[in-house]
Amino acid sequence: MPGIAAARPEDRPDLLRSYATIYLEEEIRREGLVKDWGAFVRFLELAAAESGGILNYSSLSKESGVSVATIKSYYRLLEDMFIGFSVPAFSGGTRKYLLSTPKFYFFDNGVRNASAGFEIGPSIVRSQSGPLFEHWVGQELWKRLGYLNRGRLFHYRTKGGAEIDFVLEKDRQYIPVEVKWTKHPTGSDARHVESFLQDMGKKATSGFIICRCEKPMQLTDHVKAVPYWWF
Repeated sequence: MPGIAAARPEDRPDLLRSYATIYLEEEIRREGLVKDWGAFVRFLELAAAESGGILNYSSLSKESGVSVATIKSYYRLLEDMFIGFSVPAFSGGTRKYLLSTPKFYFFDNGVRNASAGFEIGPSIVRSQSGPLFEHWVGQELWKRLGYLNRGRLFHYRTKGGAEIDFVLEKDRQYIPVEVKWTKHPTGSDARHVESFLQDMGKKATSGFIICRCEKPMQLTDHVKAVPYWWF
């Protein structure tokens, strides 16, 4: 958020924590959207800690002590307040064993970390480099599709464990995007993307690995690794 980025580094953790508690509480209470604030706070911490993963409503319900129906309504509330966005599961292929559960991402990594109660500072980048990087790429893709006002964003995962972080649908074509923290991607990093391309045929002709490589690299005939700063 611009206000956080413009603040002094030593002030940013407290500002993020204040946003994640005081601001959200004021907004939610003003609208009368949540009856049990304590339950929502427990949910918010769990949802932030698990953001980017496939949603497990039953597990969140047990841990937070509220019903599955309430958990789903809380997620809808986060979307309505632009705190986060859901990424539905891809279902346009021919595979019969695709998972159908969505993922959920917070709109800002700092807000996500503060809401989860994580330490805010350089150390979290070292301990959660992969998840934070995936979040950032997802946020950028989601925002750019919003700016274009066309296209949709999905995630892809089979029950067998094959996974692609994001699949963009645009102009009736699909573009698989895998996110890797590595600086030195190899062909093995592209195996799930290649499998997806083979499955989709003419509907998907190329894919990408977003990583920290210094320059674009052609990993396979149809999969290219590109540096994150291309965004």
